[in-house]
Amino acid sequence: MDKKTKIWILVFVLLCAVGVGAFLLLRGDREGTVAVISVDGEELDRIDLSRVKEPYDIEVHTGYGRNLVHVEPGAISVTEADCPDRICVSMGRLQGGGIPIVCMPHHLIITIEGGEIDG
Repeated sequence: MDKKTKIWILVFVLLCAVGVGAFLLLRGDREGTVAVISVDGEELDRIDLSRVKEPYDIEVHTGYGRNLVHVEPGAISVTEADCPDRICVSMGRLQGGGIPIVCMPHHLIITIEGGEIDG
């Protein structure tokens, strides 16, 4: 791995860490039900998990790879990924905040926010 690639990886990891820290700081003690799916910091979808009645799946295809996101009442998870480590799959279900689901190879982040969806 060349020096430039290592620098980009370090920058990406630092940005993710800052984003997670800011999310946890701004979140406070609120329990939220809005799941936000983003890739490279760009929001792809916003789902109010309290309004989900039936489970369904969302395929997230990017230039980095593919993830299958499973949405169910009150929870969200990554059930399939074509990345080499599949850590995002082993993170399990995300419910009501806490640590986000992150797929580093695919630049995918799933978080839970408090409050209602802006309409």
